[in-house]
Amino acid sequence: MSALILIVEDEAKIRNLIKYNLERAGFRTTVAEDGETGLLRVQESNPDLVLLDVMLPGQSGIEVLRQIRAEPTTQDLPVLLLTARSTETDKLLGFEQGADDYLTKPFSPRELVARIRALLRRSQAAPAAPCTTIGELTIDLLAREAAYADEKLVLTRKEFELLSFLAQNPGRVHSRDELLRKVWGYDYIGETRTVDVHVRRLRTKLGDGAHLIVTVTGVGYRFAAR
Repeated sequence: MSALILIVEDEAKIRNLIKYNLERAGFRTTVAEDGETGLLRVQESNPDLVLLDVMLPGQSGIEVLRQIRAEPTTQDLPVLLLTARSTETDKLLGFEQGADDYLTKPFSPRELVARIRALLRRSQAAPAAPCTTIGELTIDLLAREAAYADEKLVLTRKEFELLSFLAQNPGRVHSRDELLRKVWGYDYIGETRTVDVHVRRLRTKLGDGAHLIVTVTGVGYRFAAR
């Protein structure tokens, strides 16, 4: 059965256009016009992915995202934010609350479909190994938990996936484009600042372990071997 996509968008024209293009691409869809209804649809229809507009009447998309991540049954549900805002601050806020991806309006239907398919592949992929330990950092891929110096790290879904990928490839330099392909799962169209934002957040949360993620000037990042 094809994946079910929940579209939470208050503008009828945009909502209908997204619905048409996703169904044309082979997805099933269900829709909501506001955040409160969106949360009800999440519980009622158990979607495989949520397309969530940030600027919604009543509850904002960010607040809806917070509630999705707060529920154990939906904390790993892929969420792609849609918004007319494109500043780094807006993107950072979305990522901090656990967004898996961020698409700025106007966007092409082809890019939207590509992003959705990439997120679905990532969410359905089985972890390569149950646990990774490097020095004081421990990553449990099955439990989707990480700790440094015995202190649990509170990470968003994408932060966890980025940290896991880097830690499983210690010493190797990865370009930002490569990280976008391997972690985000698609050939990113546009800026690569997304990676920098996530790395900055990871270093902050790692605290004394921030040195584990090394910047390679002009190239990208690598994970320290020890």
